[in-house]
Amino acid sequence: MKELRISKFYFFYFILILFVFAGCSSAKKEEIKTAEELFQFAKKKFEEKNYEDASKYFDLLKLQYPASEYADDAQYYLAEISFLRGDYIMSAFHYSALRRYYPSSPYFKESLFKTALSYYKLSPPFDRDQEYTQKAIEAFLEFQNLYPKDSLYFSANEYIKELRNKLAYRNYFIASLYYKLASNKSALIYLDYVIEQFPDSDYVEDAYWLKMTIYKESGLFLDLAELIKEYKTKFPQGKYISQLGSLKK
Repeated sequence: MKELRISKFYFFYFILILFVFAGCSSAKKEEIKTAEELFQFAKKKFEEKNYEDASKYFDLLKLQYPASEYADDAQYYLAEISFLRGDYIMSAFHYSALRRYYPSSPYFKESLFKTALSYYKLSPPFDRDQEYTQKAIEAFLEFQNLYPKDSLYFSANEYIKELRNKLAYRNYFIASLYYKLASNKSALIYLDYVIEQFPDSDYVEDAYWLKMTIYKESGLFLDLAELIKEYKTKFPQGKYISQLGSLKK
């Protein structure tokens, strides 16, 4: 009986050894030694759209070879993976980290633009907090300042215009609410903000018109006359030109 137990013990021990050797054998086949091999392996996972494994290997590359020539590549691909996954908070973080830690990287310019694009994706509807909208505008402006002759300069312009329009509408919308609540003083504060801060927006003429309406209803006719003159100077072909006559009367 004792001999049977011993033989069973050796049998299971032998099987265990086989599994260990098999594991070691397979591990050796997939063993990656150099930074280049690790990068190529991670990139292959990325191209196969196996983003989870690719992220692990890119992180491993940054950890094991932080000073290698592939460190900025790993950082860039981590940002790309986050962007492709729709995790724009992390993509903005990774793109910003690349610019901070690898300022001479060939990915610097693209990372700056995609930082802005990540914030743009995070920009919420006009009635929510607009922190990411502001960050997107600042990042696009930074890109334009650094690369005024780049083809993406004009794309940045379009994004900035869209985002500024959102901010302008937000303030105009709040002014309209105050006007409906008969709080004209508060309404005028927001209308002035639209006129002064967003003169290039699609809502600046509407802000002028509502401000003129408030002046008329409040009996501020001298201020109204000056505001009409200002509007006609800035918008000689404006959409409210034909309606100014009724305000003058």
